[in-house]
Amino acid sequence: MTRPNVLVLSGHDPSGGAGLQADIEAVAAQGAHAASVVTALTHQDTRNVYGVQPTATDFFAACVDTLVDDMPFAAIKTGVLANVDQVRFVAALAQRLPDVPLVVDPVLVAAGGGELAGDPVGRAMCDALFAQATVITPNADEARRLCSGEPDVDRCGAMLVEAGCHALITGGDENEGDVVNRLYGPEGTIQHYNWPRLSGRFHGSGCTLAASLAARLALGEPLTEAVAAAQRYTWQTLADGFAAGSGQSIPARWRGGAA
Repeated sequence: MTRPNVLVLSGHDPSGGAGLQADIEAVAAQGAHAASVVTALTHQDTRNVYGVQPTATDFFAACVDTLVDDMPFAAIKTGVLANVDQVRFVAALAQRLPDVPLVVDPVLVAAGGGELAGDPVGRAMCDALFAQATVITPNADEARRLCSGEPDVDRCGAMLVEAGCHALITGGDENEGDVVNRLYGPEGTIQHYNWPRLSGRFHGSGCTLAASLAARLALGEPLTEAVAAAQRYTWQTLADGFAAGSGQSIPARWRGGAA
């Protein structure tokens, strides 16, 4: 019995709400296996991020290369990439594995406002990484930041897919009545997904969405089906979310179940 492997490249969140732990749980809940490499150690809790310590570039690269030499991967998912060198390495890795779907969650700022990666990382993603990605999953604020402050989400979507990837821009932090997520295609298509807005704030929702999407792609689902299934799963984990600390709720990734 085998499961498809997903290579997860993300930061470590000590609270267990986001980052690698979120990715591993979400991937496993879909029936895939997550092999993970830490991009950064973070000083954070359920309220905010207070510091980031990137993994040394050579050590990070050696860890990834060792896994790739040993294991076949059916998808790659990135979370926090802590510096430009990591972005460039992942872009080169994607070129080495052109048939492996790549899901890029361009995490720059935590929900609590703490910075995880600076603008140079965002620019490097736009310049080098998005062209290698199957789909990127920024929230609306991240999309605006990646597009030099462009306020209109649809214009951001159009700009981001110029690289050739799809862009799933999520609206959880917007002021719309429902949560509206938008999938932009490089051919100019836009698909809207409406979800009932839940009360409260959540720690790790973006990680959960991107990781479950990568797992669904690893399982062989077409992109639009994987996008829909990952959103259904993520919404349920948020609806079942729980308070582990005094800050944001954590998605119940095991109780949510695979879509």
